[in-house]
Order: sequence, then structure tokens, then C-alpha cells
Amino acid sequence: MVAERLVLEKIRKIQPVDSRIKEKIEKEFREKCPEAKDLGGLVDLVANYGAMRGTEHPNPVKKAMMLMVGDHGVAKYNVSAFPQEVTLQMTKGYLKGIAPANVMARHGGMDVVITDVGMNFDMSGYTGMNYCKIAWGTEAFSEGPAMTREQAAEAIAVGIRLTEEKVDEGYGLFVLAEMGIGNTTSSAAIAAVMCSLTPVEATGRGTGVGDDRLAIKRNIVAKALEVNEIDSTDALDVLSKVGGFEIGALAGVVLGAALRKAPVLVDGYIATAAALIAHQLAPLCREYMIGSHLSAEPAHIKMLEKLSLPPILNMGMRMGEGTGAALVAHILDGALEVYQASFAEES
Repeated sequence: MVAERLVLEKIRKIQPVDSRIKEKIEKEFREKCPEAKDLGGLVDLVANYGAMRGTEHPNPVKKAMMLMVGDHGVAKYNVSAFPQEVTLQMTKGYLKGIAPANVMARHGGMDVVITDVGMNFDMSGYTGMNYCKIAWGTEAFSEGPAMTREQAAEAIAVGIRLTEEKVDEGYGLFVLAEMGIGNTTSSAAIAAVMCSLTPVEATGRGTGVGDDRLAIKRNIVAKALEVNEIDSTDALDVLSKVGGFEIGALAGVVLGAALRKAPVLVDGYIATAAALIAHQLAPLCREYMIGSHLSAEPAHIKMLEKLSLPPILNMGMRMGEGTGAALVAHILDGALEVYQASFAEES
């Protein structure tokens, strides 16, 4: 398979971060900034970020919110509080710059990069987005695989390619963002497989569904695990059986960023499902991840624990779409400015 071979060739080149840089930043931060002892996790945040970037004097950089969009065949079972047409409506909102994700991105000082990886709608008449459609949505994974293995690899390859292009354009920090009605159900199935959870433990209310629809979601996840013989040790198998094109592309963003030594802010439940896929493919990519917030989805904490990725915020958010990670980008910039100010006081 061409795409799978190319992905595997790429990710073999990922290198670990330099732990010596992390240790030096921590030491200098505490020595030069008397208040560092009271800054809690901000010191670690700056030190980890500097190690990821490979510099002892890290500064804020150009940021991109990588917003991947795809549709899910499983949406036909009414697993969401909203119909699939909302994927189209929200994408139009992103293009106009009026969605909550756009607002959060502006406050976080980042550009929004919108990509159609697998929408079930024709957006060819619209400007301002990348067209990388692999298929017109996934298949209903409660009936069989969501996609082929090659399509799963293609989705990851899209994320790697676009991220590397953005690094070449000067971007140095990436936020994972997504849209696709039904993708919390897909993420629940991924969490169940990769974190050894039951369908009940893995499946939350997503967009805020009621008890009846929650029962439907859990039944769909259980059916997916029953119908598909999923190899939990094979990320491409997991993605192809129960994933989404946008989830695969976000896994590619993680891998592409790690390949180019760029940090990634992992958003909520769905973005973390993508991070699990990326980590299974290339464990070293974990060293380039920054956890942003704890989603209201009950299984999210288990996913973060699997990645050893502590969240910075806990605000009960369940929106996804990069909103929580964008808030943390603002926090990161503030922490970096505090660190730089400690050097400026010496001159």
C-alpha cells in the first residue's frame, strides 16, 4: 500500500526532544525569576515547549489551528443531537470566521487552516479551505469497517503533508481541531479499543444527547466492537475499522509536527483519540504533545492517562473544535513572555 509505506517511512525519522534543554530552562527560570516557585505548572510548560522547539530561549511562534472536517456514516443512526447537515453549516461558519473556534483562535493568536478530508458535502464552490477529500464520509462502522486501511493511511498522510507545508511557511505550533457529526461516537470506539474500556465507560453524551440517544450511541459502539475484529496494537487497523477521516488527518498533524520538532496542543476528546492513533504509530511523537484541557466526556481522563498527558485546564468543555487548546495557546504565550522578561531584567 503506497500511502501506508510513505507514512511509515516518514515517521521513522521522528527524533526525541533534548531533555538537557528542558532541564536548563527549568533551572534558569527558577534562578532568574524569583516568582517561578509560585507559577506552578507554567515552568514545566515553558521548559517542555523549549525542549520540543529545540531552543533554550523559547519565544511565542506563528500558530496554526489545523481544523479537519469529515463526516461519519454512523450518523445515520442518530447518535448525535444534530443532523449531518450541521457539519456543512459549521464549516461555512468557519470559512466566514464567525464560529466559536474562529473567535478562540483569534484570541490565541493563530490562523485557522480548514481542510475537507471526508465531508459528505460538496464544498468545491467555496474558497479559503484545502480540498483533500478521501471519500464522501466514512461507512457506518457498526456494519463493518469505516474505511479501508489504505484510506486510513491516506488520511494520516494528508495531515503530515499539510503540517510540514505549514512549518515551511513559518508556523511552529499547531492546535488540533475538528468537525464532523458523529465523531464523538467514533472517538468512543477508539477509546474503548485503545484504553481497554467498555462501551459504557467510553461513550459519553458528546453534543449533549439525552438518555435515549446515549443508549443508542453505546449500542452502536458495542456493535462496532463486535462486528469488526480490531487489533488494538495496530493503529491503522483501529482507525480503518472505527475511525474518521478527520481523526486520521489530525493524527497526521501530530506526526508531522513531531517530525519537524513543532509542539502540538491536543484539544479535547476527539483530538485525543487522534493523538492515541499517532502515539501507537510512533511513540516518540508523545514528546511533542501538550495537553490542553479535560473534556466533560467521562472517558477523556482515561485517554489522557494513557498518553501521560496532564490537562492544563478543567472547565467542563465538550465543544471540541480546538476551542480548549486555543485557550491554552494564550496561556503558553503568557508563560513564555514571563520567562523572557526574567532575562530582560538582567540587562
